[in-house]
Amino acid sequence: MDRNLFSEEHEQFRQSFKQFAEREIAPNQARWQKQGMVDREAWRKAGAGGFLCPWLEPELGGPGGDFLCSVVVIEELAKLYESGFAISLHSDIIVPYIHEFGSDAQKQRWLPGCASGDLVTAIAMTEPGTGSDLANITTTAVRDGDDYVVNGTKTFISNGILCDLCIVAAKTDADPANAHRGISLIVVEAERPGFVKGKKLEKIGMASQDTAELAFEDCRVPVANRLSEEGAGFMMLMKKLAQERLVVALAAQASAEQVVADTVAYVQERKAFGKPIASFQNTKFKLAEAATKVEVGRAFADRLVQEHIAGKFLVKECSMAKLWHTDMVGEVVDECLQLFGGYGYMLEYPIARAYMDARVQRIFAGTNEIMKVIVAKQMGL
Repeated sequence: MDRNLFSEEHEQFRQSFKQFAEREIAPNQARWQKQGMVDREAWRKAGAGGFLCPWLEPELGGPGGDFLCSVVVIEELAKLYESGFAISLHSDIIVPYIHEFGSDAQKQRWLPGCASGDLVTAIAMTEPGTGSDLANITTTAVRDGDDYVVNGTKTFISNGILCDLCIVAAKTDADPANAHRGISLIVVEAERPGFVKGKKLEKIGMASQDTAELAFEDCRVPVANRLSEEGAGFMMLMKKLAQERLVVALAAQASAEQVVADTVAYVQERKAFGKPIASFQNTKFKLAEAATKVEVGRAFADRLVQEHIAGKFLVKECSMAKLWHTDMVGEVVDECLQLFGGYGYMLEYPIARAYMDARVQRIFAGTNEIMKVIVAKQMGL
């Protein structure tokens, strides 16, 4: 079906990002995967091109676009099977916390660097003993005059090695009766004493994403670095997690589309028993099923984007999208890989990387089991 989301300006932006990706991303992907990290300079080049935080206002150092520009970036990265260059994590998941909840002084201090690529961001919620259960985090931020003293350990932190700013979810009220109201969000600069970047974690997918453990050991941070009011962290997280889950769903959708397109091309060229794999009924049926899932997913995703940019707060729908689209991409990639035969198991083929990258999408941004809990709650169950 034809899409009606994007204006001519968005398509021009898409062409600009495609050119950037062909020049600065595609030639470096294999090296990034081996080194387990994207080059720092790539962030600055993306910023110079106007591809970081494209929705950010010019007066705050941004390009002055909108969320649909971010959607374009998500889609074009998926076409390259690029899962390590975490532009959407930075632009559309982390920086919006500063943009919406930061003071004027905080915005002027940090946002221009976020748009230029001079400041790479991370967000530290997950802990070794606490996954999706944010109310029970154990990292503390104890008030001492004009500072907080932060102590605790975070894990599975994307951009953990490269980050210059990390938004840390910490307990500022240790009273168990205030489990939700006791969480605050504090922006910690990487150069602060006591901010320890631990080991980069080895994963089964997203090889070029620098996922790491972080530790805070008597790390002193000014109270002025806290976003919004003390104890408001949980509510801020709940408000912004809807967009995070939408971003994950959009990436899953775009990945599934590219995998199907590449598999269709492959089965038309690859032969078995003297004829193209595409001529076998099983191939036709499997790809027809995959294409149907992709088409249904696209209709839901585009409608959800339209509702989101219209300002609707879509907790249930974004949770549904995260649940359905990440399940869908896993199913589609698995079926498509089978059609590649043994070559689908070779890392030189993008389908193999897509298979590994798809698995974690059912885990991060809240597990899909948590998504079911949220949807059921929104249904009044």
